[in-house]
Amino acid sequence: MPLRPARMRLTGWGRYRQGVSLVVRPEKLSELKEVLDAGHRPILARGLGRSYGDAALNDGGIVVDLTRLNRILSFDRQSGKLCCEAGVTFADLLESFLPRGFFPPVIPGTKFVTLGGALAADIHGKNHHRDSSFSAHVDSFRLLTACGEIKQCSRSEHSELFWATVGGMGLTGIIIDLEFRLRPIDSAYLREEIRPLDSLENTVKMLDLLERDYEFSVAWIDCASFGPKFGRSVAMFANFATRAEVEKAGIRLPLDVHRTRPLTIPFDFPTGAINDFTVRAFNEAYYNLHRRRTQPRFVHVESFFFPLDRLGNWNRLYGRRGLLQYQCALPNRDGQRAVIEILEQLARSRVASSLAVLKKLGRQEGMLTFPVPGYTLAMDFPARDASLKLFEQLDEIVLRYGGRIYLAKDASMSPESFRRMYPDFNAWLNVKKQVDPLGSFSSQLSRRLGIDAALAS
Repeated sequence: MPLRPARMRLTGWGRYRQGVSLVVRPEKLSELKEVLDAGHRPILARGLGRSYGDAALNDGGIVVDLTRLNRILSFDRQSGKLCCEAGVTFADLLESFLPRGFFPPVIPGTKFVTLGGALAADIHGKNHHRDSSFSAHVDSFRLLTACGEIKQCSRSEHSELFWATVGGMGLTGIIIDLEFRLRPIDSAYLREEIRPLDSLENTVKMLDLLERDYEFSVAWIDCASFGPKFGRSVAMFANFATRAEVEKAGIRLPLDVHRTRPLTIPFDFPTGAINDFTVRAFNEAYYNLHRRRTQPRFVHVESFFFPLDRLGNWNRLYGRRGLLQYQCALPNRDGQRAVIEILEQLARSRVASSLAVLKKLGRQEGMLTFPVPGYTLAMDFPARDASLKLFEQLDEIVLRYGGRIYLAKDASMSPESFRRMYPDFNAWLNVKKQVDPLGSFSSQLSRRLGIDAALAS
């Protein structure tokens, strides 16, 4: 039977941007090809919709929901090489492979992301300073192009298309399946050390000092306090623990999967629930709680990597207007100064950021991929006019320091800023013109940033 599209209103995870599309959910490759053969345009593939802004939205077009294309195709235990369809999620990988002693080489801040989406956004994690982004561990993938052709892409075969697709936000075609390497682990636990720090300068120094000793590092920044508390943080460092270490600590199931049901937010909180007062109160409590945890401890991967997954639909805390995330990458040169200037601008604006996270970034390849060697700062805000006005000011700071904004999180960047932040855009556009000259693959993000207009010119 032919696929029957359903008219649906979709949003990004931030719920600020939305679009009405015809949604189809193919279960096999032949059905996926039917979508292209039907001739409806524009088309966009979508996973679980965890990009914050409009990257996975296609108002007035076709959205191809890939979550039913979620089969494991092959796995070699000896090498860790896994081949699977693009709709497989990180949650699926943990369920199937954590008990066998394997873990994804790079993992985002939520396990509810498809691997196709992870590759399209070229996600990074708390180990980017050592292991780069997800694409660094992908050997190859198959891409369905606008003309219905399937191209095998790797670093040696269709290499330009490979590098245009990773971080290309689904605009070069539909990722069908991919092959990458899982890493072996002794246990599902990490040995975590927490360092409460009194200033942003000391936080950056600590991230730089310990990057060789710890595979995973991240710092929570209190950006709601002023005066002597300004820029204080809780830095977290971790390495995977061995089986012997966790068994000695009394953990009987070193590779256990924690199947806990999240506490779900059943309704939208009132607009304004996230405000300067509530953010300051939460930050004070969070800092004081972690200030006392100075001894190393063993934490499960679920707790360390996905703390927000324990709260289902947590985006509803921001009310019906939704939330915005501002995530920027800042090069090593003057990166510390750039972070301080951004937080100072935030303090002057009096706009409440409910969460601020700082990570170290390492080497990176790709045309539109986000990280640059240096630092990344991510901040969450209620979706308000004041937040958008602040973003314009922050964009200018990021541009001045040679940084960029993450396309998977963005909901407000201008076409001019995008061109300046991504200097390899013209090289990417040339590849796009070769495989999709008519712009069959499009999104609200690509239209907002002038990518579709550049293709037509």
